[in-house]
Amino acid sequence: MIQIKEKSLINTYGSDSLDDLIERLQSTSNPKRRYEYILWLAKSLPTLPEELHIEGTKVKGCISEVYVFGNLHNGKIQWKGYSDAVITKGLLAFLIKGLNDLTPFEVLSIDEKFIEMTGLNKSLTPSRANGFLNIFLKMKAQAKNLSLQSSENK
Repeated sequence: MIQIKEKSLINTYGSDSLDDLIERLQSTSNPKRRYEYILWLAKSLPTLPEELHIEGTKVKGCISEVYVFGNLHNGKIQWKGYSDAVITKGLLAFLIKGLNDLTPFEVLSIDEKFIEMTGLNKSLTPSRANGFLNIFLKMKAQAKNLSLQSSENK
């Protein structure tokens, strides 16, 4: 008999994708394995065209150059990004994969406490952990702006 794994309602962080990413990181206690996964995610980062490397898409508070851009398509946000550092690029890819195809309201509803649940904060340097949070906060700010724009267009 095949057992179907049910998702626990307690472990929902805002999207199925984000839940799956967090579950993947929680499946190992080995910090090296977590880093390898983040580096693997970096390879899948949707590229942000250079003309969007502007002040409005730049993530403040990161040592690396990091840009993130959300575009509303059929009511859902499509994210792209850029980072000049591989680990930060992986963290950005993690967030983009976890927050892609959500409505602005869904993004705004996500609590930053999910970051603790990844276990990454134990192995990231303080500046990278802060950068991870700053990327997330930049994405929430853009989601808020997109939400305001879409309500004005109604």
